[in-house]
Amino acid sequence: MQAMPAAPILSVRNLNVDARTPEGRKPVLKDIGFELASGETLCLAGESGSGKSVTSLSIMGLLPKASLRVASGSIMLGERDLLKLSDRAMRSVRGGDIAMVFQEPMTSLNPVMSIGAQLMEAIREHQGSENAEATALQMLDAVQITDPAKRLKQYPHELSGGMRQRVMIAMALSCRPKVLIADEPTTALDVTVQAQILKLMRELKSEFGTSIILITHDMGVVAEMADRVIIMQNGGIVEEGPAIGIFRAPRQTYTQQLLSAVPRLGAFAGTNGPPRITSRSVETLHPDRTPVLNVRGLNVTYGGAASFLFKGKASAVSDVSFDILPGETLGLVGESGSGKSTTGKAVLGLIPFTGDVIIDGRNIAGLSHREMQPIRRTAQMIFQDPYASLDPRMAVGSAIAEPLVIHGIANKAERRDRVAELLRRVGLTADAATRYPHEFSGGQRQRICIARALALEPKLIVADESVAALDVSVRARVLDLMLELQENMGLSYLFISHDMAVVERMSHKVAVMRGGKIVETGTRRQIFEHPAEDYTKALMAAVPIPDPEARRAQV
Repeated sequence: MQAMPAAPILSVRNLNVDARTPEGRKPVLKDIGFELASGETLCLAGESGSGKSVTSLSIMGLLPKASLRVASGSIMLGERDLLKLSDRAMRSVRGGDIAMVFQEPMTSLNPVMSIGAQLMEAIREHQGSENAEATALQMLDAVQITDPAKRLKQYPHELSGGMRQRVMIAMALSCRPKVLIADEPTTALDVTVQAQILKLMRELKSEFGTSIILITHDMGVVAEMADRVIIMQNGGIVEEGPAIGIFRAPRQTYTQQLLSAVPRLGAFAGTNGPPRITSRSVETLHPDRTPVLNVRGLNVTYGGAASFLFKGKASAVSDVSFDILPGETLGLVGESGSGKSTTGKAVLGLIPFTGDVIIDGRNIAGLSHREMQPIRRTAQMIFQDPYASLDPRMAVGSAIAEPLVIHGIANKAERRDRVAELLRRVGLTADAATRYPHEFSGGQRQRICIARALALEPKLIVADESVAALDVSVRARVLDLMLELQENMGLSYLFISHDMAVVERMSHKVAVMRGGKIVETGTRRQIFEHPAEDYTKALMAAVPIPDPEARRAQV
């Protein structure tokens, strides 16, 4: 007699969620339904706004009541419908039966409580106070945090991003939940740390028998982790099936577009630079091939106000040297703490440094803030988080025009025309100038930041993790835009990233940083096809491959 299939751990049926808007109710989730089997990893994939996180918050009973409500449906955990439980009953479910790891651990952890206090608080809530400290130590050891006894006494700011995410996973698993929901748990992490976290999640799933719902827009992570995949778009499910089937033969156009937008390491093998940038276009725009940026012996030392963290002075960047020619992109890669962002800030004079930084023929070493102002017309920066880079109280048009106002360029009418032109150049309409940052998507906000960086017609742009937080298809469009602008304007980029596949796509030259020093540099072809350093090889080996059949060996 054939055995009956095991009942699912979690079953979501006909879930509909509405948002309150001035125009009335607006559907956010539409007839979402799926089942999660015991020991299964189910990935919810799709772009921002597709409904992935709203689905997870509905399961956890954490929807913001002021703006969202479940209109209909059921969420069954065994025989219990979570949508019918009281708030008090749901508190015992959260952390006990279902736990969640959020995207940004720094905002999920209490900055004024020690790691141990936060872990033990969760353990006592669901398991009682007996042996809470011993359990906390055991969980930190399970997630492979070094010196767990020491970490219990530390605070979130004293840990790296990868370690903070490990603490969040330890907290989520401390009460042995049946289901773990991980919402973009590796988006902000370096590629090597990401590989460690994904490996850790597989090991813990095997050890504790936990079923996982993994929410991500990174199709490489989906390929690495998923047993089954659900593709979401505009609040609905457009395709679902086994991971191999989704990647091998996607049926829906949207799924095909998602997969085609994934940057693949090695896709540009045999080429020396971004294919859209030709030496002819660069020479036409910049006949003089003098470097637009020349860095020699750059050193940055932290101390002073930060000395309480570093126990005195610490070298963040040591003896870094490189050049960037007109129309050229230098990709600067490495893990968090390697000195990439510090280097980017130093070359624009945003933090103190020693050494020589020559921008368009002028050494900025020792220049005052006032003396730096003319240099700002030559060199601009695009930051990682476009929302944090824009004043939420300032209309987009005013934000883009602000550099023109500061430098006294053009009159009000001319600036308005210039803003409209810049918005069109980055693929937005002129009427966007009257709207505010919160009215745009993440990709649109990054385009706005690019428009602002272009306002002064610079020769050099420092792009610091400028696409790290964007969905894969939005990221592809922003990268295409940056390449197009480089071709049309002859821009030079210092492109800072931990994503090796993106760096391969964008760069003519690559410098690899570790511990504040450049450990390897060369042309794109040299670095990606013939890396000399083991560290460079490790960075590339850690990149998830968007193919479930090529995933790393399961533990």
